[in-house]
Formats: sequence, structure tokens, C-alpha cells
Amino acid sequence: MSTLTNKQIILGITGGIAAYKSAELARLLIDKGATVHVVMTTAAQEFITPLTMQALTGNPVHTTLLDPQAEAGMGHIQLARWADLILIAPASANFIARMTQGKGDDLLTTVCLASNAPVAIAPAMNQNMWQDAHTQRNLESLRADGKIIMGPADGPQACGDVGPGRMLEAAQIAQLAAEQFEKKGLSGKHVVINAGPTREAIDPVRYISNYSSGKMGYSLAEAAVEAGAKVTLISGPVNLAAPERVELISVISAEEMYQQSVKLAPNSDVFIASAAVADYRPVKVEPQKIKKQADVLQIQLTPNKDIVAAVAALDSKPFTVGFAAETQNLEDYAKKKLTQKKLDLIVANDVSKEDIGFNSDDNEVTLFWPSGQRSLDKASKRQLARQIIEFISQQLETTD
Repeated sequence: MSTLTNKQIILGITGGIAAYKSAELARLLIDKGATVHVVMTTAAQEFITPLTMQALTGNPVHTTLLDPQAEAGMGHIQLARWADLILIAPASANFIARMTQGKGDDLLTTVCLASNAPVAIAPAMNQNMWQDAHTQRNLESLRADGKIIMGPADGPQACGDVGPGRMLEAAQIAQLAAEQFEKKGLSGKHVVINAGPTREAIDPVRYISNYSSGKMGYSLAEAAVEAGAKVTLISGPVNLAAPERVELISVISAEEMYQQSVKLAPNSDVFIASAAVADYRPVKVEPQKIKKQADVLQIQLTPNKDIVAAVAALDSKPFTVGFAAETQNLEDYAKKKLTQKKLDLIVANDVSKEDIGFNSDDNEVTLFWPSGQRSLDKASKRQLARQIIEFISQQLETTD
């Protein structure tokens, strides 16, 4: 089934009794993975309240073109740029006429004019209004301009007439909306990725960590979104902006990362352990700063939990991907980890090379899986991430 994972949809509602179906439509769009912002005309608010749509979508409803408070937040231009699809359901005869004329005299028409996103229209009106020559000419004009017309259906109408003009059912419109987008390799999949370093506290001002920048994990998150996945990124402390359309969960320690990973992994399709998790943590964290006294300071360490091994051991484990950052014997160590931890794939790289690996924008890696291996030549981490995600999607296709 087509999905709307990561898609950003403006649901425009105009005045008509069919507006009651818009509530169900909003719910179905969200169920398919979309984020929905609702724009309502003044007439629409006579049939269904903004409060209802806000409760269903979890987002403020936009109703006024020149609202100072709205313009200070997501104003009409930002809203127009935000959308992947503008879906107007119901679209009244009056709105269709104004849209044909290129009017921008309210918020919804202005957003349509200002957006580069495709616009889909689900007409709803009395059968005589639908069959009127003006309405038909307007629709032909909109089709010629590239607008998508969804319906209408033929059947009983609120006025008592029977005939064309009835808005399609919400489920039909939601499916047609999903079909406007190309299905990608990870469409409808949930991908959980951990990234970056962890910090293991010694005292209130000191910690043990490593040189991981998180760039590879963040690039993988971006690539997974591009491939159509819903992405949750569990990130240690990094100096990177959160990728768009990614749920970011920030953690500090290996234990925090472990808890989030085992919580989310059972309900995911793919788990990618790209984080450089500290292997050890101090047995005791001092409550106060340790003062410099002796020439030698001894800190007793204890192993942290193995996150990727724990995920791979789940009864309903996702496709599990590990990373091996090595300084020697890369192939031997990578294959050993793949087997011992029962992984589906391991991505291995040599971090002893100064021009790749930690903190570098570039990398070169070798993929190992139970039945083979493949080297990926040196490239930017963003390019390599796309290749890795594409390989994962191909592996999932063979196992589905």
C-alpha cells in the first residue's frame, strides 16, 4: 500500500456540508504517516470548527491571511514552502471559480498561489452546480494548469438530490493523495539509527568520550528519509543540526542510548548502530570535582552494555546493522563481529587513516553480510550513506 511517510500536507477546507468528511480525512492522512496542517476558509468554519481539526492534527489551524500572531510563526509564505502537497477537500464551486481566476483574497488561495507543491482538489457541490457550464470550464482550466482533480462521486446529496457532485470518501482521497508520491525503497519502513559519541561521567566536570562527530549517522538519517522511511535518530552529544523530518532523541551516556535503543528497536524495521558507544564507564561517578592531589589518578572502569548485540538478540529483531571502526585487521574483526553478534550487515572502516573516519567529511567502507562483502570507494559520508541505505533496501526486498 502507498504511504505518506514524512510527507507534509496542507489540507484546505472550504465551505460545504462535506466538510464533516475532512475530519476523517485528516486522521487517515496522519495514519499513513503524513504531517498535516489545516487551512480553513471563513465559510468552512460554519460547518466544522478549527478546534476539531486542531485536535485531530495536533497542529494549529490556519484561518486568517493577515493574522500578526500567525505571521510571527508559520506565516502564509512559510506554509506554502512547507507543503509537499496541497489537498483541498471539500472544494466548493465558489472556491474553484476563485482559484481559476488566480485570486489571492484569502489564506487558502494565497497559499495555493505561493506554493510550488502540487495541488489536488476534491470537488463537493450540488449536482446542478457541478454540471453548470461555468464549473466545468473552470475545472478544465485547472486541469490544464496541472491541478489534480479527485472525483466527485455520483450518489445521494445532502440537499436530497441524487447525482454527480458528492465528495469522494475520505479513504479514497487519502489513497489518491498517497499515489501522488513515488514509492521509494524504504517507503513505510521505520528506521532507528543511533549516532555520535557517548560521554561517561567521571565527576561533575569530566568524562570519558571519543572523537566521533556523528556525521555518518546523521547522513544515514537524511538518506533514510530520502528513501521514504520514518526515521528516529538517537544521538549522543554532537555539533550537528537535526536533519529535517527526523525524530531526534538526544542522550548523553551509553546507558541512556541503550535504554532508548532497546525501547524503539522492537517496533522498527531497520536498526542501524552507527554510534561510537563508549566500551567502558567509571564504576563510580564522584559527586564532587576530583582535586589534583596524587601524581597518578586511577579510575576503575566497567563494561557498558552492547547495544547492537542486544537488538540483534530480540525475538522480533529488525534488520540489524552494526559498524566496526578499526585501526588494524579490518576484515577479520568485522567478520568476527558480524558472526558473534548475529548481525544482518556490518559497515567497517579503518579509522587509522587521517583523511577518513572520525571527524572527516569523507569515508570509505566495506560492507560485510553473511553471504558476501562489498567495498564502497572513498566518497563523502552523505554519498556513502545513500549507497548504504540503498543496499539495505535491496536486502529488505529479498527477505519480504
